[in-house]
Amino acid sequence: MKKRSFGGLLFDGLNTLFMVLVVFVMAFPFLYVLNYSISDPAKVGTGLMLVPAGINFEAYRIVLSDPDIVRGFFISVCRTIVGPLAMLLLTSMAAYVLTRSDMPGIKALRRYFVFTLYFSAGIIPTYLLIQQLQLIGTLLVYIVPGMVGVFNMVLIKTYMESIPKSLEEAALIDGANDFVVYARVMLPVSMPVLAAVTLFSSVGHWNAYIDTQLYNTMYPENYTLQYYLYNLLAKFNNIESLKDAANHAQTITPKSLQMAMTIVTVVPIMLVYPILQRYFVKGLLIGSIKG
Repeated sequence: MKKRSFGGLLFDGLNTLFMVLVVFVMAFPFLYVLNYSISDPAKVGTGLMLVPAGINFEAYRIVLSDPDIVRGFFISVCRTIVGPLAMLLLTSMAAYVLTRSDMPGIKALRRYFVFTLYFSAGIIPTYLLIQQLQLIGTLLVYIVPGMVGVFNMVLIKTYMESIPKSLEEAALIDGANDFVVYARVMLPVSMPVLAAVTLFSSVGHWNAYIDTQLYNTMYPENYTLQYYLYNLLAKFNNIESLKDAANHAQTITPKSLQMAMTIVTVVPIMLVYPILQRYFVKGLLIGSIKG
């Protein structure tokens, strides 16, 4: 092996130190929130909190025992599962159609979809459309507007165009129709990019609260978990009410409830990434090679 020079070793050392610092800066906020949420409020001080100050899970017990939060958690989980699956079905079907260069009017259709990436109707026309579709006050308002994502469609289309045409031709020779080719050939081969867009959509659905604020503010039974977190962080008196209702003012503080609620909303979506991680980078890179 070639002996490393002092300059090379110094560069590697500084680069490693820099990356460790970046990791610490990115991970510390989450670690601080986690440690604060399980700490004893009476022992919490100021400054860095690398380890919990005592152990107290009362904040989690209060948060998870609130029926509204539990219902919001269930709604968020449902939309995070149903929304990406519905988007994946319709978007991948549209992407497969856009790969068919021999279809009449395909160029105009491609330009139509790309146009929507640069221009949108705006909040008010979108609200009026949702109102006309009678989706306000329903859980479908979380699913239907996002069932087609043009950005994800472009990624899937580009990936499918990189698949050898011989696979599709072989299936057609064997007597398969277009739907069979799509379902049994293109989808299995496109698993990396499908996993990538599924992760995009899942994170978007889980973190969404603006659609609740726009369309379901008057319907508390449709509140998502993120919207409850938004209300708790924005309105201090909501946290006080939750604390008083639990009658634990002496063992818990509003800030502890804030931290516990934040962890409850962050951890579930963090568990999704390891499942899709092995497909994520490959699907994202391959899907962006061809324009």
